Amino acid sequence: MKKISLLFVVLFATINAIAQDYGPVGVITGVVKDKQTQEPIPSVSISLEGTDMGTVTDIDGKFKIERIPPKTYNIRAKSIDYREKYVYNVVVTTGNSEVLNIELERNTINLNTVVIRSNPFAKPAETPVSLQTMSAQEIKSNPGGNFDISRVIQAFPGVGGTSGSVGGYRNDLIIRGGAPNENVYYLDGIEVPVINHFATQGSAGGPTGIVNISFIDEVNLYTSAFPAQYDNALSGVLQMKQRKANPDHVQHNVRLSATELAYTMDGPIKKDKLTFLASARRSYLQLLFKALQIPIQPSYWDFQYKIDYKINKKLTFYTLGIGAIDKFSFITPDELTPENIYTLKSNPTINQWNYTNGYGLKGLMKHGYWNLTFSRNMLNNELDQFEDNQNPKETERILKIRSQEAENKVRFEYKKFFDKWSYSVGLMGQYDQFSNNYYTRIRSELRDANGQIIQPEFSINGTSQIDFFRYGLFAQIARKFFKERLDVSLGVRADGNTFTTDGNNFYERPSPRIATSLLVAKNLKFNASVAYYYKVPPYTVLGYRDTSGVLVNQNSEYIRSDHFVAGFEYLPKQDTRFTLEGFYKSYISYPVSLIDGISLANKGGNFGVLGNEPVTSSGWGRSYGAEFMFQQKLTKRFFAILSYTYYISEFTNASGKYVPASWDNRHLLSFIGGYKFRRNYELGVKFRYQGGAPYTPFDATASQQNYLSTGQGTLNYALFNTLQLQPFHAMDVRLDKKWNYRKWSLDVYIDVTNVYGSVQPQFPQYTFQRTTDNSAFATTDGQPVKTDGSNAIPYIIDNSDPVIIPTIGFIVAF
Repeated sequence: MKKISLLFVVLFATINAIAQDYGPVGVITGVVKDKQTQEPIPSVSISLEGTDMGTVTDIDGKFKIERIPPKTYNIRAKSIDYREKYVYNVVVTTGNSEVLNIELERNTINLNTVVIRSNPFAKPAETPVSLQTMSAQEIKSNPGGNFDISRVIQAFPGVGGTSGSVGGYRNDLIIRGGAPNENVYYLDGIEVPVINHFATQGSAGGPTGIVNISFIDEVNLYTSAFPAQYDNALSGVLQMKQRKANPDHVQHNVRLSATELAYTMDGPIKKDKLTFLASARRSYLQLLFKALQIPIQPSYWDFQYKIDYKINKKLTFYTLGIGAIDKFSFITPDELTPENIYTLKSNPTINQWNYTNGYGLKGLMKHGYWNLTFSRNMLNNELDQFEDNQNPKETERILKIRSQEAENKVRFEYKKFFDKWSYSVGLMGQYDQFSNNYYTRIRSELRDANGQIIQPEFSINGTSQIDFFRYGLFAQIARKFFKERLDVSLGVRADGNTFTTDGNNFYERPSPRIATSLLVAKNLKFNASVAYYYKVPPYTVLGYRDTSGVLVNQNSEYIRSDHFVAGFEYLPKQDTRFTLEGFYKSYISYPVSLIDGISLANKGGNFGVLGNEPVTSSGWGRSYGAEFMFQQKLTKRFFAILSYTYYISEFTNASGKYVPASWDNRHLLSFIGGYKFRRNYELGVKFRYQGGAPYTPFDATASQQNYLSTGQGTLNYALFNTLQLQPFHAMDVRLDKKWNYRKWSLDVYIDVTNVYGSVQPQFPQYTFQRTTDNSAFATTDGQPVKTDGSNAIPYIIDNSDPVIIPTIGFIVAF
């Protein structure tokens, strides 16, 4: 460890010594708009806090500040008739210009010469509760986040990840006790169903994110009180806004880390008219896994782009795209342990690709704007598993899946503002296609010593194709009362489809919502929201056919979730916020498996496919608790987010009895903090604590009898989720040092995940003990293992080992 530390010191000193250029400076450019109407605002004063540097926006709302000494600044935007606003934590370097998109709130209260500041934590009237926002720099500085949005937002209250078998390696978002597939994701108004590599089909989670955070300007996470324009969400909406490209010249960014190489470029194609963002990323995660003697070998590419075309002052066209290519294979480790052998035999190989392409037209009008978007997204998923994954034989196949999902969407939104009133209306339609060719061996064939079949093979296979339309419409209205002390919002949407039995009865499923915010004292607000939300079951559920080819799940109902939220928000200072919220969520018509009697709400936290089975819409659920958050924007070099959540999550099984959900961790504690030192050093620390996840014990007798034919232990579903893992906790630390030269900049960072080597609890795995040379199963009588496993020696694998992952990375901007 001393040698590694010395190496880092020498590296930093060497890079610092080769600096030959003097007087490096950076640039901040951007545009200022009216937050409501999106019109550019001229004559806005833009200044850098603590300096005498600044400028004024031109007639198109644009500004540019040059020759800025590189460091971190807070930016102030000030204008007559608008509330003063600060943009925090703006990092200026010599490599890339910092491009800002500032939105100001019109000041509707006449206080003569008194300066009214905009609240940096302000929320729209329709979402006064359960909305958290994070800036691009807060995302980039997150320790242990690996530049991954999904991991970063787990710092927010009510947000956890899966734990147990793969919890340390996946990005599933568990929001207030809901399942991973209860969330939706939007990028600049375009829905992006897949945001992770190696996504679990029907659930969206995966081990690492696809979205390039170098493009992201702001992230908004709604954990309740969703605006009415968002459909098909039960627990959360993640809204990502991309930044503007450099309007003056093309700039580049190269990131090299222990797991990936990423390249980003942006700039103008036609000055003042046409700009672009583009990136590509290639992983070499397989090298890290090989070094750690992990037999799985993940490899991926991802791509992202956006083009903006300003047709005229009132009309803008844009197109964007994001996609990934994923491959998941195996190697034989140098040391074959029971754990490695189990991993090799129990996981499928994965060949997967996905993309989303979108096109948008945005028009400005008097007191409002409208948006029209078209998009197509597609997922191709191929899974294969054999008794010996490294030497596959068709006669030894366990699993085969060839599945595709495609969606073609159109959305329209019209929004208007009148004095204290605002309203929006819109509609959406989409054409969905799903195909699935699958084979699953439930039980293998067994023969006696004479070659006679004593247990025939039992498998499920079939082919399914479905296509149908989905549609929806919404309306929302909001008003301010009593000199803006009270905000009230009312909204409703209705959704239908042409596939399920009652899909076209959209009028029977209105989704109403009401939200209110009341200023009860200086800097203290009481906020509340009540709403009903609906979600159509996953395509894997709807497209499942039985052995006769019948679509047995076509009568599945929309899943419904009712939300009740109330809480307080206290702002003691302009840059500091405390929140306390209580929530209750109830679920109706959740799909429950007819095979194992388990609610699909308890599945989807692992690799593979969720929902390819017969179900009944008879499940119920509930999740309730309270959460606290403290957030400090960057002031005097320090920023932080501290959150704690206590909740209980339960769902019914086939018997109708409530049992703990697989996500019922009860306690979530998270802290992210950063400090900006002089000479462009920055330290970030993240601590996270998550209560132990429930799990189901093995049926010892059934597991021993069936292991040879199933290849895994048999769970005792009568005791579903009655046991609990130990709590999980870890600390990640990151240190950055930036060097600024005349034409380029270099950021070298050291990121250590799980710095103090905490044990990560894992679900136990069942197998038979093997012989010393790993050539066969060991037995109690020294004879070959019997077909019923009676002479085998059961072995429970415990993968709860501490893993410390140090990494060094380089970011070059020019």
